[in-house]
Amino acid sequence: MQTVVLATGNAGKLAEMQTLLSPLGMAIVPQKQFFTEEAVEDGLTFIENALIKARFASEKTGFPAIADDSGLEVDALGGQPGIYSARYSEGYQGLPASDQRNNEKLLAELAQSNSQNRQACYYCAMVFVRHPLDPTPVIGLGKWCGSVMSEPKGTGGFGYDPIIWMADQGCSVAELSKSLKNSLSHRAQAIEQLVIQLKQ
Repeated sequence: MQTVVLATGNAGKLAEMQTLLSPLGMAIVPQKQFFTEEAVEDGLTFIENALIKARFASEKTGFPAIADDSGLEVDALGGQPGIYSARYSEGYQGLPASDQRNNEKLLAELAQSNSQNRQACYYCAMVFVRHPLDPTPVIGLGKWCGSVMSEPKGTGGFGYDPIIWMADQGCSVAELSKSLKNSLSHRAQAIEQLVIQLKQ
């Protein structure tokens, strides 16, 4: 089987990718089995940052690599927090970023906004490179939209999930079962696109 490095330490992502890509003859291995350094994500888009991570992992290991970059875009905030989603609240109230503080800052920013638009979309870019200088990376994109609630609801998921309402499901993302979230999410869509292209 072809070894492919997954540029993440997320066990859930690893298991999902192993299941989806094993029929294609790919053995997905996490990058931590090879190195511990982190790529410098200095791109300005999800695609750029995913590419940076994939190229870095491929360069460090000599194997093809897959990486993703994802976050939340809120219309009323001009697309923020976007690529800075994980570290949105860095320094907020003088404290380091955390999921809870990210949510608190987002709700505070929206409360100060004059916009009545509460739409928010999760976005994911997932890329596959054959080698560090691959000029034609395979790119899968996913977008999953809901709206920002006024207060958190639910205990599942992570990140912004407790404050994002999905009208078609009648609940917050944090109230969805893990299996249902994994079948609907922006990351699931991006993986599906990637797999379709890799099969071709």
